[in-house]
Amino acid sequence: FLAPRTPQEAMPYIKVVKNNAYYKRYQVKFRRRRECKTDYKARRGLITQDKTKYNSPKYRLVVRFSNKEVTCQIAHATLTSDVIMACAYSHELSRYGANIYSKGGQKNFAAAYATGLLLARRVLTKLGLDKAYVGQTVADGKNYLVEQEDDDRRPFYVLLDVGLHYTTTGARVFGAMKGAVDGGLEIPHKNKRFPGYVQEKSKFDSRVLRKYIFAGHVAEYMTLLQEKNPEKYEKQFSRYIAAGKGPEDLEKMWTDVHANIRADPTYTKVVRTKEPVKVNNNRAKLNNKQRKHRVNLKIAKASTM
Repeated sequence: FLAPRTPQEAMPYIKVVKNNAYYKRYQVKFRRRRECKTDYKARRGLITQDKTKYNSPKYRLVVRFSNKEVTCQIAHATLTSDVIMACAYSHELSRYGANIYSKGGQKNFAAAYATGLLLARRVLTKLGLDKAYVGQTVADGKNYLVEQEDDDRRPFYVLLDVGLHYTTTGARVFGAMKGAVDGGLEIPHKNKRFPGYVQEKSKFDSRVLRKYIFAGHVAEYMTLLQEKNPEKYEKQFSRYIAAGKGPEDLEKMWTDVHANIRADPTYTKVVRTKEPVKVNNNRAKLNNKQRKHRVNLKIAKASTM
């Protein structure tokens, strides 16, 4: 009796053949997939609309983080491109009281929440729904979902689009989403990804989320550095020191920011006081005669040395 041979024994040498037929049929990925910018599987689910809804837009809350700031947008897809309905940036928060940085915004959890709140109030003002849906006026971190009022107009419904950002518990993208929800937008979500949710106990502590909304975790770290390493504190929080903000001032600062956003969320266009200086570092192209003359000059210069 002979035991059946394993595939490895039957074919000890497996050759991967990538011949002409393989490469003729090879299809490259989409450009934004090759650039690691778009998750097309997630995008397909976010933009696919039911046929029974005809050409109704499917709105998305797009949250992105760069090296300097937070960007929040309300977008919907068309056959040709995405249409941006409204946008908000964290560098705008300096106009509302978070004047830590003169240029560029902050990227922490509190800034993400405030940017989401600013976007929500801005788009609802644009649609004329800011009076009907004021959202959660007190940022206490508790669960909140927008409910339809007695009038005919329903709340503005959007879906969270995180792109390629990680979605672990406590991620900043959910801070921006919480700000948009408290601002009056209807976004389907659960509290399992907010700071304060403990998976082992399946419990959510809203006090932890409130601490993050008002930058309590930043204040704790500032206090720790003040006690343990004052030199590092002065270096790492130099912008806070220059703005006159200490650990005890952060909660009041973000409270004022939220109140100022609700008072006037409209976008203010920046008017330039002087025209920017255009710098062209590209060297003018030379023709054949000029290039040869340039080479001859270099040869003559080298021969004299």
